[in-house]
Amino acid sequence: MSPANPSPPARPKAAPIPTPETQPYWDGAAAGELRIQRCLDCGQAYFYPRPICPSCGSADVEWFTASGRATLYSYVINHRPAPGFEADAPYAIAVVQLAEGPRMMTSLVGVAATPEALELDMPLRVTFERRGELSLPVFTPAEAESEELQ
Repeated sequence: MSPANPSPPARPKAAPIPTPETQPYWDGAAAGELRIQRCLDCGQAYFYPRPICPSCGSADVEWFTASGRATLYSYVINHRPAPGFEADAPYAIAVVQLAEGPRMMTSLVGVAATPEALELDMPLRVTFERRGELSLPVFTPAEAESEELQ
């Protein structure tokens, strides 16, 4: 844009709006924990948050803290960023398989967004990204944790 027409201000990244059903999930993320639900009747862990077990229909469910371990199930490399994500492009949008069983959509950080770097079934661990008032779970290669410990 020309000096007479300055570029519009950068938009912030979109952030979810917690609901009463999802508030324990967001409270966990703020505490650095990945919380998901489990059915007390059939034992099935599940994600996304909801009051009824998707496996057996029971309303007898609980929240628990997941291990934070996952593997890369699928991904897409986004070269056309959504508003607020321009500085991150290209970036990977992923589906990860949690160690507890459920799959969740997330972002990958700490790894190049290239097919060579994103190996299916690669071990991942959760970390959290601050976005406004919320912390969002994102995933990074698990070997990054072992490198940090050295």
